[in-house]
Amino acid sequence: MTERRVIIRGTIPHVIMTEFFETVRDVPVIRFALLAGIVSSLTYGVVGTFVVTRRIGYIAAAIAHSILGGIGAAIYFSRTYDLVWLTPMLGAIIAAITSAIVIGCISLKFREREDTIISAVWAGGMAMGLLFLHHTPGKGVNLESYLFGNILLTSKGDVIATCALGLVVLALVGLFYHKLVAVCFDEEFVQLRDVSSKAYYLLLLVLTGICMVLLVRVAGIVLSLALIILPAATACRLVRRMWTIMVVAVGLSMIYNVGGLMVSFQLDQPTGPFVVVVACAVYGATVLFRKS
Repeated sequence: MTERRVIIRGTIPHVIMTEFFETVRDVPVIRFALLAGIVSSLTYGVVGTFVVTRRIGYIAAAIAHSILGGIGAAIYFSRTYDLVWLTPMLGAIIAAITSAIVIGCISLKFREREDTIISAVWAGGMAMGLLFLHHTPGKGVNLESYLFGNILLTSKGDVIATCALGLVVLALVGLFYHKLVAVCFDEEFVQLRDVSSKAYYLLLLVLTGICMVLLVRVAGIVLSLALIILPAATACRLVRRMWTIMVVAVGLSMIYNVGGLMVSFQLDQPTGPFVVVVACAVYGATVLFRKS
């Protein structure tokens, strides 16, 4: 009887994985969702490490929420003037980069008003997006998919765009890795080397903005901050060296995305919120473990 119970328990994960990967093979939507999750994990696992070490999570949140302004504008002008090339992702990228540069430049010049500027960009971007979507002609827009994410709506074009953006971000991080690390830990050292720390700080914000765009489809605007912060924050509690933090953060991100997609698919739960809850639980466990 005991052996029978062990066998049955041991087969449940195997059955779940078998069913899931058969679905991945047969259903393009699930396959696209899995690919998008894996590629985006590489990107925000790396950039999230910089965000956590530089402590710019609040700025990342403001950029994420301002993205709705770009998405709303893109949908409005695309439908009103028949601009097929103006996709929501393109609008999101433009809004993210613009917000990153605006926040970065103003916060560097007026540090005492940084929180006010960030709050204005945060609220203003959301408000503009809602206004554009309200006046958009034609069939109503699925606002919930942008606010809370729906990775199952990922198309082949989204996967290609995600891969392209991911490669750009990872290439820039690889090219300027040491400068970005120095900006996170020792800006004075960068300035002594006759290198503009402000330029690399702005680059970091732009990279963060692009990552937030990649996360909109996975977790939505509201929950995207959790996925760029929590894997890296958890990794920081487990390892110390910068590159090892990135490796662990990428690994955790992939586990959250792939495992979350697999389990939420079986339990018929929304993927984005489910992944965020798991990430919060793991981070909370590391906090309790380190305290004890």
